[in-house]
Amino acid sequence: MISSIAAIGALPTIGGASETKNVAQPGDFLSLVNDALQGVSAQQASATSAEAGYAAGVPGATLGKALVASDRAEVSWNATVAVRNEVVSAYQAVMNMQF
Repeated sequence: MISSIAAIGALPTIGGASETKNVAQPGDFLSLVNDALQGVSAQQASATSAEAGYAAGVPGATLGKALVASDRAEVSWNATVAVRNEVVSAYQAVMNMQF
């Protein structure tokens, strides 16, 4: 479970963002999830922009750049879905416990 939560923090950096972000405080799970989802959204927006730039014939926009951006967005999304599935599974396990 802990490795899944750690993976959420890694999501915004999948695209190679070099900006410095504030490190979430321990127990600030909502902030961590929000940052991860914003990172995924940024990856998807970047991919859309790269694809549109290539389709429009923008100088410097290449098919390779568009494909790489698209693959990064897909990996980010798949990682997010995998983490979500693990969190839901953990939640269901806790809810099925009998006290």
